[in-house]
Amino acid sequence: MAELFSHTFMQRALLEAVLIGGICAVIGVYVVLNGLSFIGAGISHSTFAGVAIGLLIGVDPLITALLFSSLVALSIGWVSERTDLKNDTSVGIFFAATMALGVLLIGFLKDYYVDVFSYLFGNILALTATDLWISLVMTAVVALVVTALFKELLALSFDAEVAAVMGLPVRSLHYLLLLLIALTVVLSVKAVGVVLVSALIVTPAAAAYQLTVSFRRMMLLSVIIGIGSSVGGLLLSYWIDFPSGAGIVLIATLVFFLSWLLSPRKRRLVPRADATI
Repeated sequence: MAELFSHTFMQRALLEAVLIGGICAVIGVYVVLNGLSFIGAGISHSTFAGVAIGLLIGVDPLITALLFSSLVALSIGWVSERTDLKNDTSVGIFFAATMALGVLLIGFLKDYYVDVFSYLFGNILALTATDLWISLVMTAVVALVVTALFKELLALSFDAEVAAVMGLPVRSLHYLLLLLIALTVVLSVKAVGVVLVSALIVTPAAAAYQLTVSFRRMMLLSVIIGIGSSVGGLLLSYWIDFPSGAGIVLIATLVFFLSWLLSPRKRRLVPRADATI
């Protein structure tokens, strides 16, 4: 094991696994409690078009992916707010449209198919030192915002109407949460890929939700599951030689089903008290 982590690329991959596993799990708690799982999937797939734009115009794909996915996140919130459409309908429209745009733009690229494939499915073992520094900065930004607005986001997650009565800027907090989802997706996309990143956000939090009715314990369990799944998937991808992103998501999914089987909610041993902190 010591020899395994003597390789520089494995050291970078391990740190990246901890970063994305932890921050995706934190944002995932808010995603699950606010019923935004499908929105997370829509934002993650919009990143594909953002990557394609970057490759086409010769700009760092992560920059264009962040800008484009943030725009899509805000647009989803705006359309849902100003029309009679439900969230899933709005997301479905943007989901399909942005994927179609990505496919269209990829058609204009001649020599970037390997790059496109790496963004679609990720490769945590191929991260550079620059990629890792970018992840560190973006993770720090998300963590600082969540920490600074912990009580406000908590109130929003449990009852938006009560939060509004308390005088909290519910609309602004909702849009901020959408932007945090977009930022988290982009910082994780090179490691696990556009196709799988939404699962890394949702699944650890969903597993933690099965095991506790306390928000703080849910957050802690989600982070443990997220980091454990990411590190476990990384090690499996190295030992068995298969895509790391798939390994990470499959381990997280296995943990979810085990959590569901052992869930006090399922056994009805714990009363429903979702507002427990």
